[in-house]
Amino acid sequence: MTLGGGSEMNLILLGAPGAGKGTQATGLSAILKIPHISTGEIFRDNIRRNTELGKLADTYISKGELVPDEVTVQIVKDRIEQADCENGFILDGFPRTIAQAEMLEEILNAAGRKIDKVVNIVIDDEVVINRLSKRIVCPVCGETYHLEFNPAEDNICKKCGAQLVHREDDKPDVIRNRIAAYHKKTEPLVEFYRHKGNLMNVRSENSIEESLQNTLYALGLKGI
Repeated sequence: MTLGGGSEMNLILLGAPGAGKGTQATGLSAILKIPHISTGEIFRDNIRRNTELGKLADTYISKGELVPDEVTVQIVKDRIEQADCENGFILDGFPRTIAQAEMLEEILNAAGRKIDKVVNIVIDDEVVINRLSKRIVCPVCGETYHLEFNPAEDNICKKCGAQLVHREDDKPDVIRNRIAAYHKKTEPLVEFYRHKGNLMNVRSENSIEESLQNTLYALGLKGI
């Protein structure tokens, strides 16, 4: 299912680290039948595999800094040109700056495409810090858990059996750097897309299910 009776639907999810962009994108992807594209996960996968891109990205990500625009934009361009994005896509973690948004617009315009809706997930900083400091991940398969909302018995991955760990960028001091970077460089995107007329704000301080339902309602997909 896609919005508009089967037409292409291209979405962007904005929000601070820990706002729930990945969780919401996964749910929307299943409903709309379009791929969830997480630039963060692409980078982390390359870091796990120790590729040249991974080594480059890790010098920034491990310190809570943003990866340079030219690197991120090329990754996104290559990804949205793949066949599974023909009917649309959901961008999670991109764009993060006005420069990236403008470059994305140029790429889409050249292909006769556009961003249809931008979902801005609103959450307080202290909630973010609490969420992320309790997040644990599988270093093998990438599955994500939470000590409060989605715990795993004995900190063992339910999917592959590996020992779960805290991500380096989920440590409190790094979290604060990530939030500061978001406020400085990414929040201006809210006004950028508000001016475009395709922005919608959604609160994300309740349960995962409630937050997703709020997003579906904002997109006109209530009751799904």
